[in-house]
Amino acid sequence: MRGLLVAVSVIFLTSCSHRVKVEKALAKDELRFQDHKGLFVYDPASQKTLVDFNSSKYFTPASNTKIFTFFSALQLLGDTIPSLKYVHKNDSLIIWGTGDPSFLYPEVFQSTTTFDFLKSHEGQIYFSSSNFHDNYFGPGWAWGDYNSYYSAERSSFPIYGNCMTLTDSVDNILNVSPSLFFDSVLVSKSSDSTKRAIRNDNNNKVKFVTDIHTKVFIKAIPFHTSAQLTADLLADTLKRSVKLVDLALPSDANTLYSMPSDSLYKVMMQESDNFIAEQLLLMCAMVISDSLKAEIAIDYVKNKFLFDLPDEPQWVDGSGLSRYNLFTPRSIVRLWEKILVLVPRERLFELLAIGGKTGTVKNSYKSDPPYIFGKTGTLSNNHCISGYLITKKGKLLIFSFMNNNFTAPTREVRANMERVLFEIHEKN
Repeated sequence: MRGLLVAVSVIFLTSCSHRVKVEKALAKDELRFQDHKGLFVYDPASQKTLVDFNSSKYFTPASNTKIFTFFSALQLLGDTIPSLKYVHKNDSLIIWGTGDPSFLYPEVFQSTTTFDFLKSHEGQIYFSSSNFHDNYFGPGWAWGDYNSYYSAERSSFPIYGNCMTLTDSVDNILNVSPSLFFDSVLVSKSSDSTKRAIRNDNNNKVKFVTDIHTKVFIKAIPFHTSAQLTADLLADTLKRSVKLVDLALPSDANTLYSMPSDSLYKVMMQESDNFIAEQLLLMCAMVISDSLKAEIAIDYVKNKFLFDLPDEPQWVDGSGLSRYNLFTPRSIVRLWEKILVLVPRERLFELLAIGGKTGTVKNSYKSDPPYIFGKTGTLSNNHCISGYLITKKGKLLIFSFMNNNFTAPTREVRANMERVLFEIHEKN
């Protein structure tokens, strides 16, 4: 019995010693990088905290915000994505968007369910956006990002990911998709801008500069969306008349479903797709209220499912583009614990970025077998990673590692984070 107590004491002291060592090292790293660091590592099986460094402090999460969107979608959306709402009136079809981002999303989703449904209707099609009650941009988004693909505008019925794509081929023939925007592109041979393709901030006029030295140039640019533009794009794509109307969504409207929900979750969580995240949050609001407004979903999820987090999340958008978002590492770990209850581990891990294998950590956290499964988040001067860590002994740990306000190159901060997490993997 005494030998057993000694053995247990040795294990306990060793564990405490490693925790102290890691936390002291983080304090030194914080001084070295002159940043704000937080790391919380938790063992859900033993319900023990293994590392706690600034876990109660608030951090800018960047795309770790998508973990909250992911949880919301798991709670509120079913196994299949609702694509649109519709009613038949005589020989006419009236449609409302649900926020589904997958419709004709370039080279990402292959489902043609919605396209085929609309194309096959023989009568007149009418589109209404009366259920969209949000702004095109989220609160706190950087207005200067409007020309960048990762800042596509939100809408009720996205089409082509709400982006136009410009391709300058080897023979200098400019292709514009969708073709409706072709006449909006002004081609020139010189520019006072460092960008080869830049859209006006208040309309869809694009200045494009040709370059004979570039073999192939491809650029996705968000277009400035509107209800009328959506109707026009649908008409142009379907090669048939689509008219805009202002009709309220009836409570007995039918629902068309498009594709498995996991298909969207996987792209959002592995590739950190901002547009999908924003639209998923709008879809969650649609389930609750029939209104596409992100704030509705956020308030509902916080009050119904996240009231017991250690620290109240300051949460304003679906993607993490906003710097108004503020979460603590220990609340993110608690959220991952909730997700693990909702989704079987085998399914869940396939949806996440996997160290050395897939997504935003494909070239980092390399190990065989993989030991990191989670979600990264990056904004200028901020980098985070949160998720699940499998130790060398096979234990599943939950962690959140957040770094804010550094001026060192992100690669240096990321390398340091990888060193710390690998040591935890090796020592536990």
